[in-house]
Amino acid sequence: MLQSYDVKILLALQKSLEGRRDFFKWLLENGYPELAAFSNAVRGDEDALKWLFDNNYPVLGVLSDAIDNDSTAVDWLQQYGDVSLINFAKACRKDQLAVRWLKENELMVFILLAQTISDVLELQSKDSHFWYRMNFRRKKRK
Repeated sequence: MLQSYDVKILLALQKSLEGRRDFFKWLLENGYPELAAFSNAVRGDEDALKWLFDNNYPVLGVLSDAIDNDSTAVDWLQQYGDVSLINFAKACRKDQLAVRWLKENELMVFILLAQTISDVLELQSKDSHFWYRMNFRRKKRK
């Protein structure tokens, strides 16, 4: 599925995944709304994930869920039988065997994408656990 895109388009996806709005907008306005939605879905946007399923891109939706290690999505990908997508999802979670498989199959752009997604997931995890996310609103004194 992702392998059908030109490398330049996948590099634009990588920049969008990094949070570059200009690349997100470019994908959206130049015939790749599914990749823009996938980018946002990976970053935790539930509306984007729903859009993928509602607009005939279920594989990208399932891939986003598999990247999050959703067991149902992982099982679906395995039944779908696309070894590259299975390994890509695992590589996004830093599975070294999957990264090696991508290297051996000369899918270097997918290694770059997986590293970017891994960084995004790590940042999301830190954002949800770090002290600086505390609510510092002052309580009213009586």
